[in-house]
Amino acid sequence: MSTVSLIRADSYDLPSLRTSLEQLLEPLGSISSFVKPGDRVLLKPNLLTASHPTKECITRPEMVYCLAELVKEVRGKPFFGDSPAFGSALGVAKANGYLPLMKKLEIPIIEFKGERYPTNSNSFNHLRLSKEAMEADVVINLPKVKSHVQLTLTLGVKNLFGCVPGKMKAWWHMEAGKDANRFGEMLVETARTINPDLTIIDGIIGHEGNGPSKGEPRPLGILGASADVFALDQTMVNILGVDPSVVPTVAAQMRLGLASDISSLTFPLLSPRQLEITDWKLPEALMPIDFGLPRVLRSTFKHFYIRFLQEPLKAYSGK
Repeated sequence: MSTVSLIRADSYDLPSLRTSLEQLLEPLGSISSFVKPGDRVLLKPNLLTASHPTKECITRPEMVYCLAELVKEVRGKPFFGDSPAFGSALGVAKANGYLPLMKKLEIPIIEFKGERYPTNSNSFNHLRLSKEAMEADVVINLPKVKSHVQLTLTLGVKNLFGCVPGKMKAWWHMEAGKDANRFGEMLVETARTINPDLTIIDGIIGHEGNGPSKGEPRPLGILGASADVFALDQTMVNILGVDPSVVPTVAAQMRLGLASDISSLTFPLLSPRQLEITDWKLPEALMPIDFGLPRVLRSTFKHFYIRFLQEPLKAYSGK
């Protein structure tokens, strides 16, 4: 039986957020239940884009900072990484104001490199995933609550797609995107293979409407955490009042027998009913998941252009 911890939280002020996270993790045994001295701990936020920093479409740097503090206090060794679709983790982190807080705690920002890993899936016998995520002693997954024009919602499972090397994401859209069920299963198998030790979802301010980047901020005042990423996603879908069958990642985990019925989960603090949102805005219309070959080639070129040409030039110019 999986445990999902839920609290109300309304501030990214560092002392207040730190207190909220300690309260959130207490029923799960606190951070020391997940991190032991000497553990290398990947903090995996949602670093979607270097643009729209006021849209609340990425995980807030304050979340990463407070988790890094907690990890260091139990003598873990936190590092920070993601694989944005365009550009580098460093470039996107810099554009979103991460660097001052990361430098304060001396948290390394790692660029992900992909390797092939076998899976237990009947549909995908291997996946190309971040070596840094797979070899970390502990993975702490830090998604944002967002609507998504292709997948209806992006939560904990979808956030782990960021452990797929940047240019491979576009190729997956081409290879599996013609079938929403297959694409959802690929995302679920990615999450199952990475197997995050802890997922903490940032719903203090969510991002609703035409996400993942073109929607609008929506204060929700919610933080959630679980060692079971699938249970946490199931819980958030319930809180937002969204039909699980229209969220490909949640529908896939249900087909694969990875989703527990909400009634079988344990909620030691607040229950989903106490946090219910009745007017969450989904996308106005869903877009195809599939990327045709021309779009894949444009996406791949854009990724390399930003990462290897545009970002170094900005660094050189001091901007």
